[in-house]
Amino acid sequence: MKFAHLVEINDPLNPLIDPLTREQLWRGLVLRAELPTAFVPHLDRCTILEKSELSVSRELQYGELVVRDRVTYLPQEQVVYHVPQQKDIPESQLTMTIEEPEPNILFVRFEYDNGGGETESATEAMYNDFRRSAYTESDIDTIRTIREMAEDGRLAQAR
Repeated sequence: MKFAHLVEINDPLNPLIDPLTREQLWRGLVLRAELPTAFVPHLDRCTILEKSELSVSRELQYGELVVRDRVTYLPQEQVVYHVPQQKDIPESQLTMTIEEPEPNILFVRFEYDNGGGETESATEAMYNDFRRSAYTESDIDTIRTIREMAEDGRLAQAR
């Protein structure tokens, strides 16, 4: 299944939403990779296995399930999560790209690819509809958490 959607960050027509800077948004997206327990409610533990300026390798524990992945950064532009195939988990990828069609008008494009084919059975279609809905809600929650972090001053440090 491939799925993509945009989340609007700054809406100049809505004075009730404090705008985020590109740097705050970037720092929040990096924190989602490096401190995922603040963003993912059912994540029990995250161990950083390796970290550099442009990537981080992690081990995530959800109850008994352990998932290893690698997150790479294109600074101020893009965060890519890559989960290699492991045990019962198929290879997948999530790409988060900051888009700025006009100065200070920011969006994040979320793109999911689980490596599945274009054709799907009725059962797969039902599960994929559920996945798309869950991914969208999770991504909206990610931006909500980034906004809360910005309000609390936790995104002041630029990466």
